[in-house]
Amino acid sequence: MAEAITWGEARPNRQPATVPRTGATSEPAGVRWLLIGTAAAFLAVFLFLPLAVVFSTALEKGAFAYFKTFADPDTLSAIRLTLLAAGISVPLNVAFGIAAAWVIGKFEFFGKSLLITLIDLPFSVSPVVAGLVFVLLFGLQGLFGPWLIAHGVRIIFAIPGIVLVTIFVTFPFVARELLPTIQAQGNDEEEAALTLGANGWKTFWRVTLPNVKWALLYGVILCNARAMGEFGAVSVVSGHIRGLTDTMPLHIEFLYNDYQFVPAFAVASLLALLALVTLVAKSIVEWRTQS
Repeated sequence: MAEAITWGEARPNRQPATVPRTGATSEPAGVRWLLIGTAAAFLAVFLFLPLAVVFSTALEKGAFAYFKTFADPDTLSAIRLTLLAAGISVPLNVAFGIAAAWVIGKFEFFGKSLLITLIDLPFSVSPVVAGLVFVLLFGLQGLFGPWLIAHGVRIIFAIPGIVLVTIFVTFPFVARELLPTIQAQGNDEEEAALTLGANGWKTFWRVTLPNVKWALLYGVILCNARAMGEFGAVSVVSGHIRGLTDTMPLHIEFLYNDYQFVPAFAVASLLALLALVTLVAKSIVEWRTQS
């Protein structure tokens, strides 16, 4: 009869049974190559092919015709207006995004959920609808339109309206990128800085901001990309006045509808280059945040 094994006695060493594990890359080589080929084909059709068409059409009549496009006064005006709208909206959205993310991430208060919902509002509202709302508010027949016209203030079909709608469609980006980082950071470092005698402003500049700088830069890149490429909302409030209220996307539409294909694709190539620069900057920021 087998003797009972009492507590404290050595038990025989038993090797655990080897259980085969299925790794993430254990699929057959054919399946892996099929997935890689599908992804590559998708990128080729929806990314590289359109870029190739844009640049090839822009340069089909030579470099002289390409660069001549950017000597046109209306094209230069569209480029300046695009940069102006982005140059005003991005810094304002940075200030708003930092303040909103700080308040939501660090404090509990009544209406916090409502504030988060309002920040996400431009993601759920069509840009065309957003532009129409501004027309109904500040247009000639709008809510504030008669008062503005009486005081010589023009918003719709003018640069202020373009800047306003650009700010509206882009203001979630910085706040939404900063909020998860600030929430994950916690309050320990700030409380330690305050305990050591730092005031709130110094704590923000020396502790909080360095910890969220890459998320802030990422939000700025996305905000700037959307500001330069916005079409729907700007189209509603601009009035399509050539040389005055046309941004680059609107100017491209006008040139294309006027059968000026080389100038249209030349301006589109500039937007594409700006998008590629944005993509490279975005990739660098992602790499730095993961390292």
